[in-house]
Amino acid sequence: MATLTVWKFPTADGADNAVTTLQSLEKQQLIKVHDAATVSWEPGAKKPRTRQLHNLVGAGAMGGMFWGMLFGLIFLVPLLGAALGAAMGAASGSLADAGIDDDFIKRVRDEVTPGTSALFAMTSDAVLDKVHEEFGNHEAELIQTNLSAEQEKALREVFS
Repeated sequence: MATLTVWKFPTADGADNAVTTLQSLEKQQLIKVHDAATVSWEPGAKKPRTRQLHNLVGAGAMGGMFWGMLFGLIFLVPLLGAALGAAMGAASGSLADAGIDDDFIKRVRDEVTPGTSALFAMTSDAVLDKVHEEFGNHEAELIQTNLSAEQEKALREVFS
């Protein structure tokens, strides 16, 4: 079963710093990373900066479209202009079917604010006590949504 996790950090560069930890955990085979992205929101900025971690997971299991749509829904960052509004509404419904519901989106939107950052990761096979131990050094708060195999498949289909 894959898990979509969101690690929130109290600083704008915290998520970027935590990428090294995630890479180390993967090299130690303590977690399998399918795809990942970061959001950094500098104090005073109107919107966050997002980055897919191609260097961490190769081409990315989900691709930029997944992260773009998810971040668009969470942070209301326009992706392709106003014409995308209807598609975003349809994607929002599909995301709910895939285990990412309005409560998840609202919680992330409320918690990832200017001056903070977040690491989004689609993972599996995590040795949770080791992962929690390593990320504890980063003063991170974990927001977690578990996805069943069926939900993960549905999520991949939404953005294929």
